[in-house]
Parts: sequence; structure tokens; C-alpha cells
Amino acid sequence: MKKSYKGLFYAPYLLWLALFVIAPVALIIYYSFFDIHHQFTLRNYQDFFESGTYLTMTANSVLYAFLITLISILISYPMALVISRLQHRNLWILLVILPTWINLLLKAYAFIGLLSRDGLVNSLFSFFGIPAQQMLFTDTSFILVAAYIQIPFMILPIYNSLTDISDSYLRASSDLGATKWQTLTKIIIPMTMPGIKSGIQIVFIPSLSLFMLSRLIGGNKIITLGTAVEEHFLTTMNWGMGSTIGVVLIVSMVVVMLFTSTKRKGRRA
Repeated sequence: MKKSYKGLFYAPYLLWLALFVIAPVALIIYYSFFDIHHQFTLRNYQDFFESGTYLTMTANSVLYAFLITLISILISYPMALVISRLQHRNLWILLVILPTWINLLLKAYAFIGLLSRDGLVNSLFSFFGIPAQQMLFTDTSFILVAAYIQIPFMILPIYNSLTDISDSYLRASSDLGATKWQTLTKIIIPMTMPGIKSGIQIVFIPSLSLFMLSRLIGGNKIITLGTAVEEHFLTTMNWGMGSTIGVVLIVSMVVVMLFTSTKRKGRRA
């Protein structure tokens, strides 16, 4: 009787998993085997891997995701390290989380206002006698804005790993004569690798399929697999090719998760 009741508790989760995870992925795989005329075919996969355009999109998507993740790590790790040492660190973490409560579209339009020809940044440039710069619709603006949006999601897992480190390790390192740099590179960073890997998963995987930011901030100059999926589903109505690209993205995400997965040990006292 007790086992049947336990099964009821699992039912909502299993139903949600089936409807919103398994079913959509199954539909994407299913549609990837049909062409625009709804005929069964393997041509979609052949076209993808033989087309220089799609392979270039794939390389661009991986490159952009890599740069966004790298910038996020370089900024997030020092921030998480400093916050973990502060007295009111929970308050600072709350301030880090606050931007994630704002809708992504609103943040994108805010950056459009900042970086446009008549925006705040160019207004400051003109005040100091610097000619106005074209900052919107460039690779740099797209990467920096995407990194800004992803930074909170990188900070949180790193911060959690830092707070898991017992102070006894740091005291032992100091007692044995290690410098602060040696303590950082030999103890802190290796012990926070689970948090770094989790952050890479959280940032790199969504960055592979960005399409709204690439449209609004990068303009038509930034073409990624995410924008290709949008084009095929909403413009050309070639759901088969769009689904094929979606399958490639799913496989890429699984590969990233396998490479960055780690067995997390229990919390240290």
C-alpha cells in the first residue's frame, strides 16, 4: 500500500517529464526525417553535413558560445571569490541574482538604448570629443551582452563550490608556507572545479542556440544555428530542416554535458 502511495508522488513529475521533455524531443527527431513536402527522407541530414553554410553556422555557434563562456568565467570567478569572503555575502548574491528577474527582451532593448548611435555610451563619447562609434550589430556587442546576461548563472555554481571549501584547508595551506597564489591555483581552483563545470554547462549550452540576442544586438550579421532554426520554422516553414538543426544542437548539448559532468562529493565539515 505504501509503495502505491509513493508511486502517486512520482506521477506528476513523470507526467511533466513525458509531456515537456520527452515528447518535444521525440517530435523534433520525428520531423527531422521529413522534407518540406512531408515526405520521409534522410536528405536533411545529408544537406546539413554537406553544406558549407550549415557547417559555418555550426562553427560560429561553437565559437560564440566558447567566447561567451570564457568571458563569463573570467569575470564570474573573481566576483564569486570576493563575494564568498564578504561578511554579508547573502546580500551580495541577492544583488547578483536580481538581474535574472528582468525579462531578457527588456534587457536586450536596454542595451539597444545604451549602444545605439544616439545612445548613452555615444553621448558620453561626444561629451569627451570622441566621434560616435557603431557598437550595435557587431560581434563584440553580441558577445559582451550575451556574457553579461549569463554571468549570474556562472557565478552561482562557482560561489556554491567556494562556500563548500572548509577553512581548515586554507589555514593548512598558509601554515605550510604556501603563497596566496599557490593556495588559489593548487587548492581553491581544483576544489571548485565541480562549480566551474556546472557553470560551463549552464552558460555554454544555452549560448549555442541564442537567436533573440543575435537578432536584436547582432542584427543580421550574427548567424547561428539558433537563428537558422528560427528561420526554418517561422519563415521558410521547412520544419524538417529546422528539426534536423535542433537534433544537432541536442546532440551537441549532450556531448558538452558528458565532457563537463563530474561526480560531486559530499559537503565537507
